[in-house]
Amino acid sequence: MIKKVLIVFLLITSTSSLFAQGTSSSPYSFFGIGEQYSPRTSENAAMGGIGVAFNHYKYLNFTNPAAIAFLRETTYSLGILNNDLTLKTADTKQNSVSTSLNYIALGFPLGKKAGFSFGLQPLSSVGYSLSNNDFDENENLSAITLYSGEGGVNRVYGTFGIQISKSFAIGVEADYSFGTIENSITNQRANVSLASKYKEESVIRGGAITLGTQYQKMLKSNLYFNAGATVKLGNDLNTTGNEYLYSLIGSGATDIARDTIYANEISGKYKLPMKSIIGFGLGKHDKWHVGVEYQNQDALQSEGFTNITNSSYNYEKSNRISLGGFYLPKINSISSYWERVTYRAGLRLEKIGLAVDGTGTGTNFTSIDDFGMSFGLGLPLKQLSTVNLAVEYGKRGTASNNLIEENYFNVRLSLSLTASGQQGWFRKRKID
Repeated sequence: MIKKVLIVFLLITSTSSLFAQGTSSSPYSFFGIGEQYSPRTSENAAMGGIGVAFNHYKYLNFTNPAAIAFLRETTYSLGILNNDLTLKTADTKQNSVSTSLNYIALGFPLGKKAGFSFGLQPLSSVGYSLSNNDFDENENLSAITLYSGEGGVNRVYGTFGIQISKSFAIGVEADYSFGTIENSITNQRANVSLASKYKEESVIRGGAITLGTQYQKMLKSNLYFNAGATVKLGNDLNTTGNEYLYSLIGSGATDIARDTIYANEISGKYKLPMKSIIGFGLGKHDKWHVGVEYQNQDALQSEGFTNITNSSYNYEKSNRISLGGFYLPKINSISSYWERVTYRAGLRLEKIGLAVDGTGTGTNFTSIDDFGMSFGLGLPLKQLSTVNLAVEYGKRGTASNNLIEENYFNVRLSLSLTASGQQGWFRKRKID
């Protein structure tokens, strides 16, 4: 069994372009490294994104590396994300759908007090195509500007967690991010035969360290109280590549370059500040759980780029507050399958750390907020394995101030294949 799983894992991880490359349809992926993803499983996403104060013996946790210390079953997990996005402005509306592999990971216990996990996930995605029309004083079309981008950044990670005592655990995660992003701006003026195009091709690399801790206290009536916290240390994403400015015949997918006006090498970095998460939870094992968590991060900074003085946007502090939980009617029910199903729900309110000026004056910036509500099901299979379904509906941004409002409907589907940590995939066989 483990050989088959590892073969599948290697095949999928060798094709990392299935992840973040061009799967975003958000116009807000125009900025920086694109639309950034918070590392969370489908189970966590269904509970509003909570996870820093949650652990489970058979579920992986991407939010807090200390949670892997409580893993008691070898678990292989694969997640898929389908994003149905509706874009609105003051007078237009557009819809797009994209599907991507959301994560692939393997976790297993190390003895009775430690665990290890590794996998591949998207960090960000770029995928937009926007146009802007300019008119003269007579309301005649004078110029068309097309903005397009694709690509993204993925990350590979390894997590180790260990219980210092029965109720206290610590963990560390190391990851390496890599990817390519291509952005372009094409301008075509009326009565001019040649268009101009600016194109930027970037290669992004960088590593990061996350530290985590969890505390669990048993209360009366088999209740538990959990507290958790993580700190992702500040890190740099180094960017290299090339930028070009050239004239062309035609535009879009059929453009034909004629003269290169400008060519230059790109060398810069995105400085991601320290990110901290703290959370609390209350529940009963394999019965119910409710939790709340808060995330905070200072503004992203960039160095060495020619467009860092762009007056149309600013980076700012980001934060998130999430509330969610699950309910499992009866884990060992024989009479009803639906009593063995886990029901999850949550709410999330987030300030994504980006302020945009839709007027172009550099004086009227609007913070981009994101609100989402989620619901999910954990559908049990044989031998402790589970199919997890999560749906999330939310809104990002606003249609006021000449900006774009996004209404999204996310469907997440994941498969968790589980085998006993003592008698599963890594057990030494007596007979071959």
